[in-house]
Amino acid sequence: MKLKKMISIMAVGAASMSILAGCQASGTKASNSTTAAAQTEQSSTAEASSEAEKTADNTENTGNGSGKTLVVYYSASGNTERVAKAAAEAAGADLFEIVPVEPYTSEDLNWTNDNSRVSREHNDESLRDVELTSTEVANWDSYDTVLIGYPIWWGIAAWPTDGFVKANDFTGKTVIPFCTAASSGIGQSGKLLADLAGTGDWQEGKRFASSASDQEVASWIGELGLSAE
Repeated sequence: MKLKKMISIMAVGAASMSILAGCQASGTKASNSTTAAAQTEQSSTAEASSEAEKTADNTENTGNGSGKTLVVYYSASGNTERVAKAAAEAAGADLFEIVPVEPYTSEDLNWTNDNSRVSREHNDESLRDVELTSTEVANWDSYDTVLIGYPIWWGIAAWPTDGFVKANDFTGKTVIPFCTAASSGIGQSGKLLADLAGTGDWQEGKRFASSASDQEVASWIGELGLSAE
């Protein structure tokens, strides 16, 4: 009887050990499964975060526009043209020249002669509507920044510039005027053009002496943060 009882006890103990081992194994499998799921979730989160960062970087690099710059200019005697070309070179920008259908001759520009073309146009504003060969810029919408250059005539922008400004929509563009003059400052010329345009974010302008060097112009472009380099 005692022997049978001991055998029975041993059998129960063995069964208990088997059950305990099974529970431990099950617990280990569950734990491993939970760990694997957590690792998978962390991996997915890291990948999603990486993709989000890439998307943010691409958006930042692309910006809202192309970042292209255009230099528009009217030049009567060549001084503004020289400054405009130096600005375009420094900024890696495109150029557009404002050209009257009837160009001004040296006699036309003789402001000391009351009968010269420029003097008559100054005295009679109705004569300042100068016809231009073109006011349309190819791919105009691709430019975010537009620099507009002109000589100063009687304290304001040379009026052939007006026709270009009136003909174009500057919405969404940063517009920066610049002028050349022997002694006059830029004055209100930029503001008057902005009023004439009615669109665009017009910034404070810059006056260059007629003898301004390319380095002076390049330095200004650098100050604007538009340097090509």
